[in-house]
Amino acid sequence: MTAHTMQNEMLLTEARLSAPPSNRLVKYHDIPALEHERRQFREFVAVDRAHTAMIVETGIISREVGRSILKQLETLKTLRPEDFSTDVMKGSFLLQVESFLFDAIGEDFAGQMHTGRSRIDQGATVRRLYDRNRMLDVMDRMNELQAALATQAARHARTIMPGYTHMQHAQPWVFGHYLLSFSARLHDSFARLTEAYARVNRNPLGAVGLAGTSWPLNRERTTALLGFDTVLENSKLGREAWYAAETIGALSFVMADLNDLATDLHVWSSIEFGLVESDDSYSGTSSIFPQKKNPTALETIKKAAGGAVTWLSTALATFRAEGTGDQAMRDLPLIHSALETTEGMVDLLTGVIETLIVHEDRMASLLSGSWATASNLADVIVRESGLSFRQVHHIVARLVRNCLRAGVRPDQVTGEWLDEASVETTGEKLGFTDAMVRDALDARRFVETRVTVGSVAPAEVDRMLTRAVAEADGDRAWVAQARGRLLHAEQALDSAVTAIVG
Repeated sequence: MTAHTMQNEMLLTEARLSAPPSNRLVKYHDIPALEHERRQFREFVAVDRAHTAMIVETGIISREVGRSILKQLETLKTLRPEDFSTDVMKGSFLLQVESFLFDAIGEDFAGQMHTGRSRIDQGATVRRLYDRNRMLDVMDRMNELQAALATQAARHARTIMPGYTHMQHAQPWVFGHYLLSFSARLHDSFARLTEAYARVNRNPLGAVGLAGTSWPLNRERTTALLGFDTVLENSKLGREAWYAAETIGALSFVMADLNDLATDLHVWSSIEFGLVESDDSYSGTSSIFPQKKNPTALETIKKAAGGAVTWLSTALATFRAEGTGDQAMRDLPLIHSALETTEGMVDLLTGVIETLIVHEDRMASLLSGSWATASNLADVIVRESGLSFRQVHHIVARLVRNCLRAGVRPDQVTGEWLDEASVETTGEKLGFTDAMVRDALDARRFVETRVTVGSVAPAEVDRMLTRAVAEADGDRAWVAQARGRLLHAEQALDSAVTAIVG
């Protein structure tokens, strides 16, 4: 029989099983699995091209056979995933591609493409290619969010506001400083993803199910052609998906970053706070309350982040069921929805931050009658009096209590009020002038007098902004380099195929 002799194609299951799959199995397993794999169409084709080129180069199959296979794979490469015709009765996507080749060049030629591999290591390789590409997409979106945060932080590097603990005024703050805290968190989350990426980007192709193969595969060659960093050496690990759990864990940190930022902005956009406001383009309205402007985008992000809390636990619970033989438990489709959700929510929050309305006057006005500078007054008294901080803490706490009862604002406090509180707690007067007390209680002066690294002092905010921009530039460069390596590998694969096809 020649390469182009046509025959009735035998389904893979027919050689071993005496009955076709039930309608229920087709409905609940075969169709969903096939549609899931269709999304990885380009990765399937890439793996087939690389494997075929390698087994031609090593002499495992003839150049004539390899040329015939690769010509058809080049045709597949030009198709859109939705244009590739499938028949669920033929099985998984690997078998759909084989069927395409059988029809084109015959089973005696096309059937040789699968030499030296199993569906297990082929599928694992496809998933790793797909997941690493989607990880880079997420990291691109994170870099865009970092840029938006840096822009707003620079704009509000001197915008003072109340800082909160226990939902109460704690100390004066700077809105730009607040935003930079999330820039730092996202940079850490980006680093976690790079570490996970290094373990995703290992090549399982050639592990061949479990124990390797007697065919002299060149695993380093497919590693280079597919843009992997290293070979996944232990053949038993070729089918494992622990990398997916690690990646999901890293993604859940990103979602936690988004949740915390969205939650603060959500609270601060309420009428009671009125510190920020979502742009109309990221808001919704009420069907019954005509006055309302709802922060819809922020609520969407928070809702999505809720589910992310269980991603890692779900992955680990799934893997506990794998044992030594349950292959289905070694695939973790949850990673794909986690990647999609994270990318989408990072992108959505980027839009919110880019268009965020910041009510600077409201932020400043809340501080005008706030006792948030009380800790600074305590520090000044310690320096001037030599009393211990704990003694001074009692004095200032009593001062606040007395003034609140009398309706005296911080900018109205005199040295006499401070002496009264001191006498009540220590029995001694402090002798501070009115100017000394009011200077110590001034919010702007509070910010200006911070001296520690990482504080809200103007110079420190500027320094941290410079650092955040540099870190974001480095993160963008990392993604660019990773994509550059993948492009180089793709070009090498094209060259290898061209050398065979001619």
